[in-house]
Amino acid sequence: MKSPLLSLPGAVAAEGRDEGVAAHYGDLFREQSALAEGAGLVDLSHRGVVTVTGDDRLAWLHLLLTQHVSALPAGQATEALILSANGHIEHALYLVDDGETVWAHVEPGTQEALIAYLESMKFFYRVEVADRTGDFAVVHLPAGSIAEVPEGTVVRETPYGRDAFLPRADLEPYATAHGPLAGILAYEALRIEGHRPRLGFETDHRTIPHELGWIGSAVHLQKGCYRGQETVARVHNLGKPPRRLVFLHLDGSDVHLPGPGTPVRLAADGPEGRQLGFITTSGRHHELGPIALALVKRNVPLDAELMAGDTAAAQEVVVEA
Repeated sequence: MKSPLLSLPGAVAAEGRDEGVAAHYGDLFREQSALAEGAGLVDLSHRGVVTVTGDDRLAWLHLLLTQHVSALPAGQATEALILSANGHIEHALYLVDDGETVWAHVEPGTQEALIAYLESMKFFYRVEVADRTGDFAVVHLPAGSIAEVPEGTVVRETPYGRDAFLPRADLEPYATAHGPLAGILAYEALRIEGHRPRLGFETDHRTIPHELGWIGSAVHLQKGCYRGQETVARVHNLGKPPRRLVFLHLDGSDVHLPGPGTPVRLAADGPEGRQLGFITTSGRHHELGPIALALVKRNVPLDAELMAGDTAAAQEVVVEA
């Protein structure tokens, strides 16, 4: 899905997983500042949109998701995961129920696999699953925004802002009327600052929810059985996750920003030291300078000075060791 907002003046296209929307509109730090102050919007129209309708929708999803949704009140936003049988993260869903339909937005390109899994689990339940990505575009309004959304628009309201599901035909006129526009790089920098993990960025094939701090926000520990629940309960009750998410302040004197996959080592061991983790996402923040999220081994000392590639990095705890 290529956003029509890419044709607006100053728009520079994003690459990689966020291809299809703007990386920025000419001034990354100004765009971040506007979002931090509660102004503007972010085009997330490249994200997948999935709906579930039917009388059994909440009870059925409750059996499949890590979150307690059987009695989810209409209009209340939540997030949930789908795990493998071994407890590894496969999907992340950002949900809201409007009283008749559950709406979810998901990572770009993951909706087809998600829908295939959901369809395989329907059995006798009265539910219908649909891919609405071609019909609806997600727009993010930051916390504090006073922008109104059209009547009847489904909205997820969270502590860090509102996600609105707009008809695609309305995306360009709505965005131009409620700017300033901010690109995905500004949104990502604030996500890193907020320590919020993202599927496919902070996750790999063996990530479990405990490593990223998703217990509580996306995983409910007192709900019934779901696929992967045994791993969640075992790690929570008997052990610690093998890795933990950390927030890194990177040395601002370096021009180069260490990208995803960059090895993380103890600074005391130098560039030839043993790799203890890797950068998952990095960005440039309008106040904090270069920052990143990284996954490191659980036993890395909390006060240790680190190196991300050749860049000095000071860590802040996100997930306790």
